[in-house]
Amino acid sequence: MTDGEQRLWSELRDFRRWYGIHVRRQAPVGPYIADFAIHESKVIIELDGEQHFWADGLVRDARRDEWLETQGYRVFRINTGELSENFDGCIEHILDALGLMEREQVTPTPNACPQGGGEL
Repeated sequence: MTDGEQRLWSELRDFRRWYGIHVRRQAPVGPYIADFAIHESKVIIELDGEQHFWADGLVRDARRDEWLETQGYRVFRINTGELSENFDGCIEHILDALGLMEREQVTPTPNACPQGGGEL
């Protein structure tokens, strides 16, 4: 597990205590293993390193995301660079997508995980 993935997992693990939301790491979903899954909200969070931006990685991820979406999941992709540069923005984006932040408090951040690919 990379440093960024460990930091994200540490934060997501606390979601149970803070919000009553159970996040699973390396969770099987059909034929795939999700980096992080919130089954009750049907949310998948994928942390993408550089190999995900190569041609074959993009094709594989698109196929995977499409299948997950047919199962009712929303896929949220965070690239590792964005996670290290804007960790708090990424967490806020996840919280907002889960309906855990009030709209008035959320200020759009220009680089809040824009290259993450999927929208929650």
